[in-house]
Amino acid sequence: MGFRKKNKSPPVLSHEFVIQNHADMVSCVAMIVLLGLMFEVTAKFAIMFITVQYNVTYTFDDRPETGNFYQYGPKDMATVFFYVLIAIILHALIQEYILDKINRRLHLSKTKHSKFNESGQLAAFYLFSFIWGSSILTGEEFATNPTFLWEGYPHNRMVFQVKFFYICQIAYWIHALPELYFQKVRKEDIPRQLYYICLYIFHIAGAYVLNLHRLGLVLLVPHYLVELLFHASRLFYFSDENKQKGFTLWALLFVIARLLTLTLSVLTFGFGLSRTENQGFSITDGNFNILTVRISCLAAICLTQAWMMWKFINFQLKKWREHSQIQATKKRVISPKSKPSKKDSARGSAANGVMKSDDRTSPRARKPKAS
Repeated sequence: MGFRKKNKSPPVLSHEFVIQNHADMVSCVAMIVLLGLMFEVTAKFAIMFITVQYNVTYTFDDRPETGNFYQYGPKDMATVFFYVLIAIILHALIQEYILDKINRRLHLSKTKHSKFNESGQLAAFYLFSFIWGSSILTGEEFATNPTFLWEGYPHNRMVFQVKFFYICQIAYWIHALPELYFQKVRKEDIPRQLYYICLYIFHIAGAYVLNLHRLGLVLLVPHYLVELLFHASRLFYFSDENKQKGFTLWALLFVIARLLTLTLSVLTFGFGLSRTENQGFSITDGNFNILTVRISCLAAICLTQAWMMWKFINFQLKKWREHSQIQATKKRVISPKSKPSKKDSARGSAANGVMKSDDRTSPRARKPKAS
């Protein structure tokens, strides 16, 4: 299964060999896990990597049917590991069959080439996650009842779609760490990407472990929409630099999303969870509704939003300065050069040691002298 065309064969297990063949090697590991399902001895271990674990069946007092829900546990790390492999394979497929072909047509510089690949990968992920998350929220009552975010906490029962959504989210952002090496990301770009990758892992995993998956899902969907608009606008900008209208809409939605995130977070941690009856700390029950946890979660969200706004303001100021410099340069080129005055020209001639009265081309110089 080849994803890239190799002109030269680098030494086996060298850095270049691993980078060129990482998708093939990861595919082999995933295939070994899938082959484990064929044998009875290894099937119980292989299924732990592939399927969602901790299925719990509940019976309702007022309804005869039963409900299938899921909880989280240590075995989820095996599931996350398998879907990290799937994410690496999908990353290589998108890069090889979509982004590389577009890059050949655009003939971008190295800097733009790296940013184009980053935006292309993230735009595909944000689009898929936004559609998936929106479909999950349509079946919930959040739009009509905001108390859905904290009522009945701890929310230690997840339907299949919610748990699988979080598993895939964590797996994707973990896979982004080795991709920094596989994609040969420039050293100056690594710190910036590490910041937001680690923030995603920290916040999504925190919402999953603390049984705050309702709040996490509600905050992720609008955030992914804003990020999708930004990276889609950047892709259009690389294809045609005159297409910049998308950045204006993104700037407006970015501020709205930050305010929405802060409002819902303060409402949930400051008012909702603090007034619920079921307060306490119990790992077995999944209850983390104590003052220390609530303040820590709210502080983490507020600090992250403040950091994002600071980066956003610096980005806008940088663009404004660049736009002002471009406009000033255009005015200098378009404005006509001022003509020198008569006094300035006379002074210039005198400075050069030439006077108008001594000019041989003047009538007085050409007039012959009387004999």
